[in-house]
Amino acid sequence: MIIGLGTLINIATIVAGATVGVLAGSRLAPKTRDLITDILGLITILAASSAVIPMFSSEFSSSLPKGWTLLSILGSLLLGGLIGSALKLEDRLEKLGEKLRRKFGAHQEGTFVEGFVSSSLLFVIGPLAILGSISDGMGTGIDQLSLKSILDFFAAIAFAASLGWGVAASAIPVGIYQGIWTLVGLFLGNILAQYQVDAMTIVGGLLLLSIGLRLLRIKEVAVGNLLPALAIAPIFVYVLHTFLS
Repeated sequence: MIIGLGTLINIATIVAGATVGVLAGSRLAPKTRDLITDILGLITILAASSAVIPMFSSEFSSSLPKGWTLLSILGSLLLGGLIGSALKLEDRLEKLGEKLRRKFGAHQEGTFVEGFVSSSLLFVIGPLAILGSISDGMGTGIDQLSLKSILDFFAAIAFAASLGWGVAASAIPVGIYQGIWTLVGLFLGNILAQYQVDAMTIVGGLLLLSIGLRLLRIKEVAVGNLLPALAIAPIFVYVLHTFLS
């Protein structure tokens, strides 16, 4: 099995799905595309609610000091938000999206950048991206990334029908992100305990909720600035588990 094959397949399915979505979306009326965006916002919020379920599991709460279940997520988001704000990640993401828009020759500035940012975050958040990439790197199979590829294909169709070619461009950060986790699996093996993966998943769920609010035009949360929380979460809960439990 070729190391990294799962991520390559995932990239291909995102681009393919986005292409189908753009071709289909060009035939839709503006009101229909807006309705699709609203539906995507609702589905994203539904996915977010599913992602935060581990916070209420006994396995996750028992791995942390009593009373720290919610505080661990709050701390991760606060620290991640401070780091992301200092690094101006949201602005950098939007600038990257704008550069890609010009390179792709796309005309709709707002939808391209929104499609790039929203779909990038959607495709990288979740346990399948992490665990699947680690499994790929360890050479134990690409089953999880294959499943993720199928899901991302249909999600890319739906997003691109409304938001355009920015969804296809999101394959770039997806490849980088999953490539890093694949290298982690290749050189370090499965280094994350389940409670650490749960913490990342919960934080990711809250980021998905923020994306849903943006798609529904309810609140423009600077999701990009919260991205470091995904890296902070497993470290933060590890410290709590090791030194305070």
